[in-house]
Amino acid sequence: MSDPTASAVPVRFERSGARPVLARFDLPASSSDGGAVLLPACDARFGPYGLTARLAATLTDRRDPARVRHSMLDLLRQRVFGLCAGYPDANDAARLADDPVARLVLGRDPIAGSAPASQPTLCRFENALDARSLVRMGHALADAVIERHRRRLRRRPPRRITLDVDPTDDRTHGAQQLSVYNGHYGAWCYLSVPVFVSFGTEREAYLVGCPLRPGDAHASDGAETILSRLIGKLRRAFPKTRLRVRLDGGFAVPELFEFLEEEGLEYVVAIGGSPALRDRAEASMGAVRRRSAATGSTEQDYAHCEHVSDGWNGAVRRVVIKAEVVRLDGRRARDNPRFVVTNLASGARHVYERVYCARGEIENRIKELIHGLGIDRTSCTRFLANQARVLFACAAYALMQEMRLAARDTGLARAQVSTLRERLIKVAVRVEPSARAVVLHLCESAPWRQDWCRVARRLGAVPG
Repeated sequence: MSDPTASAVPVRFERSGARPVLARFDLPASSSDGGAVLLPACDARFGPYGLTARLAATLTDRRDPARVRHSMLDLLRQRVFGLCAGYPDANDAARLADDPVARLVLGRDPIAGSAPASQPTLCRFENALDARSLVRMGHALADAVIERHRRRLRRRPPRRITLDVDPTDDRTHGAQQLSVYNGHYGAWCYLSVPVFVSFGTEREAYLVGCPLRPGDAHASDGAETILSRLIGKLRRAFPKTRLRVRLDGGFAVPELFEFLEEEGLEYVVAIGGSPALRDRAEASMGAVRRRSAATGSTEQDYAHCEHVSDGWNGAVRRVVIKAEVVRLDGRRARDNPRFVVTNLASGARHVYERVYCARGEIENRIKELIHGLGIDRTSCTRFLANQARVLFACAAYALMQEMRLAARDTGLARAQVSTLRERLIKVAVRVEPSARAVVLHLCESAPWRQDWCRVARRLGAVPG
């Protein structure tokens, strides 16, 4: 049996011709997450109560008050701050039980304060949340993010706000409720539906929600409800701003087109190529094939037409056509016609390349959610507990996006979540509390200390 104290035993590295190196884990009151003190500051940017407080206020605590050691707010913050710092699972709590910064960000004394909640407590917390609590939490998240950016942009409101909805598979690997085999993705999974908003010409798309669906759900299931709720919130916050919706082909159902038009929204929605549309595209494909054969490279051209599809009840809509021939090294040329339904009057090339293709940035945001914040760590048995985990990851992403916003004009202005964590949160620190203050002794040679200080000041810190 291995020695449980082996990790605390000093180790010695013998070096030829030089002094040996001795390594000991014996520095008291220290942490490798010194930069996590930025997280409460990011949280506070979402109004006087902060994002996590707004989410916790939607929850009903049914526990016996005499037995409660950790409030709902503390439990929520522990999970959300932990995700930001790179601890995606509840059982990471055991590793952080003695970490002074883990206590400090929860508002406790870093040395004498009580330890954060244990893994069983966090597990009970996740599994105690019911459907109504999760719906209220989802509304609170969207309200907090929209209100944050309404205040940020109050002097120069955007002319347009774009909503992007992009479903993605969330693979399951056990006996999770509502895990169903999905033939499109070829796996047992859930279907998560991240929803983003972007303001004006800003490149950043801000996450405002992510409903979790059973694995056999159609992409368009519930889309009208999701959009109608967000549209109401956005119109109240930005009454003079135009709203645009961009969707992939999974949402191209007649009911959704009717909804978008009734709401007076601009829209760009991909659609599959019916025989009629492919015949329309063929008028341009011949010229593109000849040009591609002459240049030996991928070529495309754009056109548009008026189209009536089955199920549209006779409605005539504009379809933008991309006629493309794809040539890759070592492969045969391949026809690749694409179609987008829109009510925009702009030129066909502009609609496709500048408006629709801009959706590609959302793929980067989804990768951040998966690889940077573990939004797909939905391993609980109960479906609602997994939806809770998704919402925790959404809240963590809102904080990390706020940190990235504070890092504007630095080398981290476009950094991924994992890079922000590595350079701003994973900073060695020794904690020295006193009667007047808690002093954090950060590494003097930290390579990103200038960016760290600039971000801290933008989040409300003042010179000490």
